[in-house]
Amino acid sequence: MSISLVGMPGSGKSTVGRNLARRLGRPFHDSDHAIEQRIGCSIRDFFAREGEAAFRDIEEQVIGELAALPDAVLATGGGAVLRPANREHLRAGGHVIYLRSSPEDLFRRLRHDTQRPLLQVADPLARLRQMYAERDPLYRETAHYVLETGRPSVATLVNMILMQLDLAP
Repeated sequence: MSISLVGMPGSGKSTVGRNLARRLGRPFHDSDHAIEQRIGCSIRDFFAREGEAAFRDIEEQVIGELAALPDAVLATGGGAVLRPANREHLRAGGHVIYLRSSPEDLFRRLRHDTQRPLLQVADPLARLRQMYAERDPLYRETAHYVLETGRPSVATLVNMILMQLDLAP
């Protein structure tokens, strides 16, 4: 059974996922990285050239493939839950964990990041608050477990996930 991580951009999905996979001795996949390999350029460039809808189409294909892999750890892009098909693929593939971060925590982590296309706006904190309001219910709908990322270290978050999974039926 696979483990998928969902959450806002900057919530730690890739970092926590990589460490979780290492601890479990499982393969790690990052959907954004897989998408960039498929499209042959950065997501930011593709977004600018083709638009969000074209990106979401490719993301849906990639999530469907990665979520079906057995015993893997998958970090998804922040907007993966926007499409119902992705939410279904992730839940069907195994355990889904929502790494929940407040917009303010995310802003503190991402304020110098120039690679995230949806945050290249005049007021990134307002944008994060808007995205959070839209996506938080979808993350909750998709996830089996919700973990507050707040201030714990990556190692602590990995341990919290492992404890949740140990308690899982």
